[in-house]
Amino acid sequence: MSVVGFDVGNESCYIAVARGGGIETIANEFSDRCTPSVVSLGESLRSIGVEGKNQMIFNLKNTVSQFKRLIGRKFSDPVVEDEKKRLPCQLVERQGDCIGVKLHYQGNEEVFSPEQIMAMLLTKLKTISEKELSTKVTDCVVSVPCYYTDRQRRAMLDSVSMAGLNCLRLMNDTTAVALAYGIYKQDLPTDKPRNVVFVDMGHSSVQVSACAFLKGQLKVLATAADPNLGGRNFDELLKDHFVEEFKTKYRLDVSTNAKAGIRLLRECEKLKKLMSANSQEIPLNIECLMDDKDVAGRFKRTDFEEKISSYLQGLEVTLKSLMEKSGLKMADVEAIEIVGGSTRIPAVKDVIKAIFDKDVSTTLNADEAVARGCALQCAMLSPTFRVRDFVVNDVTPYPVVLTWKSQNTEDEGEMEVFAPNHAFPFSKMLTFYRKEPFDLEASYAKNTKLPLKDGFIGRFSIKDVVPNKEGESSKIKVKVRLDIHGVLNVVNASLVEKLPPATEPEAESMEVEGQGEKTKEGTGEAAAPENAQGTQESNESNESSESQDKEATIEPMDTETSETKDPKDGDSSNKEDEGKDAKDSKGKKENGVPAKKKNQVKTVELRVETEVPGLTKSQLQDAIEKECQMVLQDKLEKEKGFAKNAVESYVYDMRGKLYDQLQKYITDEAREKFSELLSVTEDWLYEEGENQSKKVYHDKLAELKKLGDPVEKRLSEATKRPAAFDELGKSIQQIRKILELYAQKDEKYDHIEAEEMKKVEDAVADKDKWFQEKWSAQNSLASHQDPAVYASVILSEKKLLEDTCYTILNKPKPKPKAEPPPPPKEEEKKEEGTGESTTEEKMDQEGEIVEKPSEDQDQEGGEETKPDADMEID
Repeated sequence: MSVVGFDVGNESCYIAVARGGGIETIANEFSDRCTPSVVSLGESLRSIGVEGKNQMIFNLKNTVSQFKRLIGRKFSDPVVEDEKKRLPCQLVERQGDCIGVKLHYQGNEEVFSPEQIMAMLLTKLKTISEKELSTKVTDCVVSVPCYYTDRQRRAMLDSVSMAGLNCLRLMNDTTAVALAYGIYKQDLPTDKPRNVVFVDMGHSSVQVSACAFLKGQLKVLATAADPNLGGRNFDELLKDHFVEEFKTKYRLDVSTNAKAGIRLLRECEKLKKLMSANSQEIPLNIECLMDDKDVAGRFKRTDFEEKISSYLQGLEVTLKSLMEKSGLKMADVEAIEIVGGSTRIPAVKDVIKAIFDKDVSTTLNADEAVARGCALQCAMLSPTFRVRDFVVNDVTPYPVVLTWKSQNTEDEGEMEVFAPNHAFPFSKMLTFYRKEPFDLEASYAKNTKLPLKDGFIGRFSIKDVVPNKEGESSKIKVKVRLDIHGVLNVVNASLVEKLPPATEPEAESMEVEGQGEKTKEGTGEAAAPENAQGTQESNESNESSESQDKEATIEPMDTETSETKDPKDGDSSNKEDEGKDAKDSKGKKENGVPAKKKNQVKTVELRVETEVPGLTKSQLQDAIEKECQMVLQDKLEKEKGFAKNAVESYVYDMRGKLYDQLQKYITDEAREKFSELLSVTEDWLYEEGENQSKKVYHDKLAELKKLGDPVEKRLSEATKRPAAFDELGKSIQQIRKILELYAQKDEKYDHIEAEEMKKVEDAVADKDKWFQEKWSAQNSLASHQDPAVYASVILSEKKLLEDTCYTILNKPKPKPKAEPPPPPKEEEKKEEGTGESTTEEKMDQEGEIVEKPSEDQDQEGGEETKPDADMEID
């Protein structure tokens, strides 16, 4: 199972994967870890990533970049109008004030949504991951800016689905950075939290967050962002400066030429990076920028810092806003971690240092930290990896409000369901009293500063509501949830119906549904007083129950207090209560205590219809099918390209060989004919064969190989055949030497019977005769003729000869018959006066062979010496 994290940026993307050795950032097919966020459509093939960026200059009108800022926006959004100036492609309005990108694809003008373009990029990232991991990639965690609204998050989820991926979580950029920072820290406190500020300044936005770290967990205290301040603003300032300079110096107006403008912008980006590392004046040189003129300019870091001072003030405002939202004092912040490419600018570091009066820390990889955090989160959510226990508590930056129409008046009811910087995932249970179906509309609170002009989230219609048996309003419970992606949903709604009372012993005084305004102990749910519209609310909050916070520490991804249980669980508990009540309702006395009546309730599921911005199910399915078709088309085009390249390569390769190493292996007439065919094929490739099917190219290559393969085969055989003949000759000689030894009665082979050796002699004679015949036949042929025998056949005959002969020659000798052991000899005694020494062996009681040394050996008192233990016998 794959565990992948995607950092999808406005300019570039990074991919991190979890492996046995930890988290690793992987490279694309160009051995580059950075994959540009660029999609370029050709006539029939999409170029995405590095290929797309390389195609941008040549396919300007058909290339899309910086489309992340268009996700989830309406066409009338002022931001879209500003982005039009930066995009060379054409943006059009689609139905419902939606954005469309008009591109030329497969000979037709087609309009794609930004979500479809994003899906193309995600498909590319998925392909890179699958190639690196050698397995199918499905589950992933995708990064999004912390300032993304509900609409934008839903749009990103649609893009992920179009790409055939399963998003386990949309993770805020700054939260991913905090996870990558905290999970490896071994010195986190257990009592007083460590407060750390993270600053992420990328290509088009700046995001900051304040996080509190304890051992095994992180809690996001607050976030702040400026969606319109990033590195590209600095690049554009430099570009505008040089546009004006070149007007005066070279009489060139670069602003009128889109291609020249892109080239100048890229050079300005390089200049910005050089100025970050050098304080002296840096030159800028571009060859043939426009009208075949070379241009040159110079810029200094001090001048650059002066120009971007207004943007740096915007950064200050964002940092101060974060501290205000988090409630922290500057002294409470222990560290400031910076990531993102734009934080490498010295002036940016100076501003951050001045605000917090602390040196900034760069312990994290500025480019890859977000991707690594996403991969860690994916591993934590995946059942296939075991990760160190670490809880992530994130927050939503905007207040969420629910509004509804009153039952008896035309007035609207309103309630803030989730306050700013409220934790998620989180669920709340709301109670309403209604006689008929009603609608709930979710939106962001008025006067909230949003990246979108429209704060609408969704409309949720509660259906099948009916009055109770008395004709009065029924009690309706609605569960509202901010899910793991930060997306708001009405999870379910249920009608609570009172049943006839039952009896129970007075000693078992229990609190039940419908007993007035009392608080339910142990649940954290309190019945609020009925408001002017006849509506009650009961909600979870961090203050209502300390046990909720404790549970969130253990399982933050899907934590709910007892009142947020699944309605199915609630039904089962109700049934159990009903069963108990039935037993106690017989009116009996138990332990001498009279029974009393108990109110019972029944829960009925209600239908909820959801209307949210974005694609419907059918539209999403159509988009998924469209993406699959384009993926298949890309595959076919690449295969066709490989087939065409194979024909072209063969033509160039064979043309050079025909008059070089292949010259003597083909007749002059055949060579001229083949050379002419190669020239005709080359002309065909650039004319009629420019765009043919894969099968046509395969057939054309087969036609050429029909003439070329025999020639190449002759060369190959001429190289291999002499060595094959040598090996066969050596094998024959070796076997003949063995036959000579056998004739000389060599004891190594004297156990082999004569009949079997006769078989060996015959086999050698036959193979030698075959060898001589083929050798003579081959030597009588010219080089351009097909060989009389192939090297593979010679080696096959050698193997056959050796298998036949060595099966006989390697036959082992029979083992000698075992002889019975000789009877033990009587002990011989040493004769006196002879002076001769003898060595005697005698068997002692333990079965050891004891050697007695002779007199002339060194000994003391004729003492016997026992042998080692390994000399024992049975």
